[in-house]
Amino acid sequence: MKVDQVRGWGNSEEAGEEAGMPASSPAARGPHCAPETEVKAQRRQFSTAYKLRVLKEADACKKTGEIVALLRREGLYYSHLSKWRKLRRLDTLERMRGRKPDPDAELKQRIRELEHENERLQGKLRQAAKIIEVQKKVSEILGVSPDETDGSDKIS
Repeated sequence: MKVDQVRGWGNSEEAGEEAGMPASSPAARGPHCAPETEVKAQRRQFSTAYKLRVLKEADACKKTGEIVALLRREGLYYSHLSKWRKLRRLDTLERMRGRKPDPDAELKQRIRELEHENERLQGKLRQAAKIIEVQKKVSEILGVSPDETDGSDKIS
């Protein structure tokens, strides 16, 4: 018997199972094992309305410690407040973030439409060419030349 087993430490899986915990639980794996799934932190995103509300409240703070209390209550850092004040001063706080609109988007859309129409018309042209080819073969089989037309088809 190993010394760890005598002391009751044993294998972490065995210890977890004996204690009624499944072997896959974090407590059964031991304190130094990595968790099975990792949780990634997401960057917080604040709406423009929220930023303006917090800035308005911060501007209304006159006494010492009121801004600190506001930041604690909202879970913000002073750097948030500083950055939002700067953006408000530059009048860019309300502008949308993200990708800028593509100035050539309309042209690209028109090109796609024209390419699609071109493919459709080329398909019709191929179909018309096949029909004409079949008509030529039928006229050869019947012995009728396309140039010769008799008056029997005319309605008088």
